[in-house]
Amino acid sequence: MNNFMLPILIEQVDFTGFWWVYVIIGLVVGVFIASIVYFIIHYSISKKKKAEAEKKLLEANEKLEEANSKSDAIIASARAEGRLEKEELLKNAEKDIDERKKTIAATEKKLEQKENALDKREDVLMAREGNIDQKRTELEKREKNVENQEKEVEQKMTSVLAELERVANLTAEAAKAELMAHVEQKEAKKIALYKEQMEEEAKASCVDKAKTMLCLAMDKYAQDVTSEHSTSTIALPSDEMKGRIIGREGRNIKSMEQLFGVSLIIDDTPETITCSCFDPIRREKARLTLEALIKDGRIQPGRIEDLYKKISTEFDDALRRIGEQTIFKLGLPRINSGLMQYIGRLKYRTSYGQNVLDHSIQVAYLSSVMASELNLDPMMAKRAGLLHDIGKAIDAEQEGSHVQLGAQLARKFGEPEAVINAIESHHGDVPKKFLISEIVTAADTLSAARPGARSETLETYIKRLEQIEEICKSFAGVQSSYALQSGRDVRVMVTPDKISDEDAKVIAMQIKDKIENEMQFPGQIKISVIRETRAVQIAK
Repeated sequence: MNNFMLPILIEQVDFTGFWWVYVIIGLVVGVFIASIVYFIIHYSISKKKKAEAEKKLLEANEKLEEANSKSDAIIASARAEGRLEKEELLKNAEKDIDERKKTIAATEKKLEQKENALDKREDVLMAREGNIDQKRTELEKREKNVENQEKEVEQKMTSVLAELERVANLTAEAAKAELMAHVEQKEAKKIALYKEQMEEEAKASCVDKAKTMLCLAMDKYAQDVTSEHSTSTIALPSDEMKGRIIGREGRNIKSMEQLFGVSLIIDDTPETITCSCFDPIRREKARLTLEALIKDGRIQPGRIEDLYKKISTEFDDALRRIGEQTIFKLGLPRINSGLMQYIGRLKYRTSYGQNVLDHSIQVAYLSSVMASELNLDPMMAKRAGLLHDIGKAIDAEQEGSHVQLGAQLARKFGEPEAVINAIESHHGDVPKKFLISEIVTAADTLSAARPGARSETLETYIKRLEQIEEICKSFAGVQSSYALQSGRDVRVMVTPDKISDEDAKVIAMQIKDKIENEMQFPGQIKISVIRETRAVQIAK
């Protein structure tokens, strides 16, 4: 019954509600199977590793035994070699000790010999010192004898001189003076001739030295004068303009130099080019044309030629206007219009550092004043003074002296004979036929040689002197200052307690620099800084 009823009961029971029981059973069975597998694998691996370790241990023990045997053999051989080396070292040391003992014994013998030699030398030196002491005492005795003899000789000489003075009835000084006078009288002619000869030699040598110094000064000064009076500098907005002025393959600068008749110098000087030419008119035209080209910016041969023609025409008109203004300023009657341009050209001509137009105007003023004082024609004198250097307007273009060229111009434009003679004779080339010629020569000398003769108003002149003195007094330690010779010589007195000689030199340099920077003056100014100490006593 039981067997019959069991399938019925199982069919009747619902196992769907017990699914988690199946899961638990499955997990337990899986863990059990996995642990069995892990144990089996681990056992097999550990057994294999243990066998390998035992094998390696056996190999290491074998190698250790081999190493021990080798080390024992090496130690035994090293001990044997060490004993041999010690024996050799001991033998070598004994040999060295024996050799050193021998050398020490030899050196001891040498030292003993040297000591004996030194002892002998000491004995010799002691003997020499004794001889020297004896000779010294003998010399002292001789010196005393000599002194006694000198005293005796002096006494005898004084007695002899006294006897001579008594016999000659003259003192020693009087006899000396009489002897000198006698010698002077006897040799006077020779002395005079010698003095004359020395003076002549000195004069000859002075002339030669003066000529040498003058030539050296001219040589050194010529370069500065040439550079100052034959070159003009043109400022550029940038250095790039130099390349444009030169042009492609230099065609612009070649065209300018050929057209202007000047040399253009383009060097490393920043933003500057130099125009060089002995003719001041051509140089000025070139300068004005270059400045116009730089402002215009179009620099090419065609444009250069057009601008040069335009500026040349304007420049000639400007020269004529300068001549007309000069005639109007001097109040002269009408002069041939052809001379106006030549008078204007004198503005761009210099001679010995003077502007020739300013110099000619000064000569005209001075000639007029002198002629008025002598009751001569002041206008004719003024006219001759203005035109006396007119030849310098063309002496750079034509051959001949400015005197000859000026006389030719004056004849060409119908000037009076008195004016022509003044032009020809103001340097003594021809005789003077008129008094006006003498006046013009004197006025020319005054204007050229004396800087104070320039036409300057009294007010300007006084202001210039006051400014010089104020500049000098502005320095510490200056007591007073005086402007002499129309301001050409300045004397500066300094306090000697505060200013040393070296400080005086420094003050002179500083005054010179300040005058040059702050003032405009003709010629040169000599500055003398004086430092003196006076000792004053009053006898009562």
